[in-house]
Amino acid sequence: MTLRHLRIFTAVCETGSMTAASERLFIAQPSISLAISEMEEYYGVKLFDRISRKLYLTDSGRRALQYARHIIDLMDEMEQGMKNADTVGRLRVGTSITIGTYLLPGYIKCLKDRFPTLHVEAVIGNSGKIEQQILENKIDMGIIEGAVHSSFIVSESFEGDEMVFICPPDHPFSGRCLESLELLKDQEFIVRENGSASREILNGILAANELALHPLWESASNQAIVQGVKEGMGISMLPLFLVKEGLEKGGLSRFQVKDVAVSRRFSVIYHKNKFLSESARTLVGICMGKSNSSAGCQTPFRQSAELLREKYKNSD
Repeated sequence: MTLRHLRIFTAVCETGSMTAASERLFIAQPSISLAISEMEEYYGVKLFDRISRKLYLTDSGRRALQYARHIIDLMDEMEQGMKNADTVGRLRVGTSITIGTYLLPGYIKCLKDRFPTLHVEAVIGNSGKIEQQILENKIDMGIIEGAVHSSFIVSESFEGDEMVFICPPDHPFSGRCLESLELLKDQEFIVRENGSASREILNGILAANELALHPLWESASNQAIVQGVKEGMGISMLPLFLVKEGLEKGGLSRFQVKDVAVSRRFSVIYHKNKFLSESARTLVGICMGKSNSSAGCQTPFRQSAELLREKYKNSD
């Protein structure tokens, strides 16, 4: 089995047909078909189902694709690294929106202190999108708020934040501790989009109490949600550190629900077949707070989040 077989196989998977793969790779179609047949014979599995002249990946094909993408990427990294040993390294990082907005700049600053010539490319999207890009090898690693849903992804968790209910200061819930989630059933919610970790948490809390969520607004922007709550359009649940300014200045108010407290953890994720470079391993250590990686790194977010959490704990 050769790298050529793997490149042909991934091209067929990505284009959806052998004809399109042959055009992308400038290889005759019979050679494409032969390479796929040789792979199937070599591994003793069927990589594609051929239905109505269309190709559909089998379970074995999906597993093979996960390996093939990373083998090709690792070989390309080796080629670039060996031929251009003195060039700038690259690290592709994906984060969920909240982490990308509030935490990633500090993490990258710490990383650049260790690797001044490192070129870091960042992709910011909801947790579901970041997980998919890990599977497709479009990024090297991710930092997300939610749980992963694929057995191909390794997840290492670290201390995160607290989710809180917020409302306008003149709302009947303002400053209260509600006796039951039932009181929320007729409320209008402004929430994050499906696929975000914040939305998953809120959906889970309500579903566990047999309550359905009927959002008034959905948005990928945390700031749009905060502004909507300030304007009295509805209530929401967001990370405490994200709404701290609004709470301190009085534009927002917090309320609680009896026996409902959500302290969540964040996760560093990467593909189980991925070779992590030294810079990637260092970033994992910075996120996890390991002394050998994060020594000398200042994380004001952590300090302010702890102070705010302690403030509200003492005021309850």
